[in-house]
Amino acid sequence: MEKALKRWFPLFVLPTLVAFIIGFIWPFIQGVYLSFCQFTTIDRTTFVGVQNYVNAFQDAEFGSAFRFTVSFAVVSTILINVLAFLLALALTQKMRGTNIFRTVFFMPNLIGGIVLGYIWQILINAVLSNLGQPLLALNSKAGYWGIIILMCWQQIGYMMIIYISGLQNVPGDLIEAASIDGATPLQTLFKIKLPMVMPSITICLFLTITNSFKLFDQNLALTAGEPAHATEMLALNIYNTFYFRAGPQWKGIGQAKAVIFFVLVVAIALIQLRATRSKEVQQ
Repeated sequence: MEKALKRWFPLFVLPTLVAFIIGFIWPFIQGVYLSFCQFTTIDRTTFVGVQNYVNAFQDAEFGSAFRFTVSFAVVSTILINVLAFLLALALTQKMRGTNIFRTVFFMPNLIGGIVLGYIWQILINAVLSNLGQPLLALNSKAGYWGIIILMCWQQIGYMMIIYISGLQNVPGDLIEAASIDGATPLQTLFKIKLPMVMPSITICLFLTITNSFKLFDQNLALTAGEPAHATEMLALNIYNTFYFRAGPQWKGIGQAKAVIFFVLVVAIALIQLRATRSKEVQQ
């Protein structure tokens, strides 16, 4: 049976592999090539070398989007994971209605990003209007915190489920032994639960960091980068550069920005995975 599986394994993998090559690998390779070209369509290209990358790094809007995205990613990652872990701790205690609470907290993750963006745009603008403050289109500070609130509201429930799974896998005898030795709940949390939940922390940090950097639809729906690109994140900046800037040179610059963006997200994700996996405890 095992020999038959090994023999026919490539045949079963082939359809998925072909689809992956056609849908991702080939477009990615083509995109990298186009980042070195000036073009209007993929059939009308002029090779310009690294000039697109030079122009991308010199673009003030790209630098502003990078700083805004990094600031957003740091704050949202910390808030999402801390709040999700605290909720997971609360919902793994012996209390009634935990399944209902888990469902309620998880439900925002099922709503599409564009829909969430427009819902929160209406809510935040209503609050700002009642407070006599400028609306999101003229209020970069409100836009920044609005995106963070939206991201937290959508992602906390999903990360909470992962943390609950990790906490439930902590051996009960370890917690019991710590209690017998006189460990306080805080000591049990930091000395036993957190080290044992590191695999879940690794997953949640990876998801929140990459999702924060890749955020596009919520940013587009909530603020569209207003006012004056002050709340524009990297993905939205790339989109606007490619589709809405006049002149054939901007498509190549937008493609170069996309490659830079890809390398940045992959590098940050790999660094995070390496850092957190080194702290995982083998159970």
